[in-house]
Amino acid sequence: MMTQDQLKQKVAQAALPYVKGVGIIGIGTGSTVRHFIDCLAEFKAEIEGAVSSSEASSEHLRKVGIPVLDLNAVGTLEVYVDGADEINPLKQLIKGGGAALTREKIIAAASKKFVCIADGTKRVDMLGKFPLPVEVIPMARSYVAREIVKLGGQPVWRENCVTDNHNVILDVHNLNILEPIKLEHIINNITGVVCVGLFAERPADIVLVSQGEEIITF
Repeated sequence: MMTQDQLKQKVAQAALPYVKGVGIIGIGTGSTVRHFIDCLAEFKAEIEGAVSSSEASSEHLRKVGIPVLDLNAVGTLEVYVDGADEINPLKQLIKGGGAALTREKIIAAASKKFVCIADGTKRVDMLGKFPLPVEVIPMARSYVAREIVKLGGQPVWRENCVTDNHNVILDVHNLNILEPIKLEHIINNITGVVCVGLFAERPADIVLVSQGEEIITF
């Protein structure tokens, strides 16, 4: 029986063919992505650089010898590789467990192809069991929380967490997300919200999950 860490490593390796021959790669954040960065290090000579979604990933990339580039200087990316906290059958995601959702969403939007890598435990029929992260301007925290309560969610302030953009995170519990795109729009439109961790308007293009010994692609 493979450990969860081994499953993450296996699925990270499975994503390598999608970035072969791509000079500049978009890189996400999280434990599965850390394995992916380690895999990339093996052929770093072929990589011009990476656009990273977090300070943690940027540090890891530099450590293995891959230059970190500014998205403004690069323009549209060919491929973005990132993990997810939940994935539904439509390849819509919940992301933000690592508090990097805003930069992840920006890079996903600026990429032609979004490859999501995860272990099989992240697959769900309906999004919402994993608390939905919402990045919020600090002074708007309690106002946004009250607005989210009206939507039926139970927001919990993620204490001792400041994002790379110097904002705070509300994790919203008890949501059954029947219409992900609609909810993404509603929460994004609450004044004071920077970004919601629903990746529904721009879902993944390809999802790779490690299920036991095999990699499932959909």
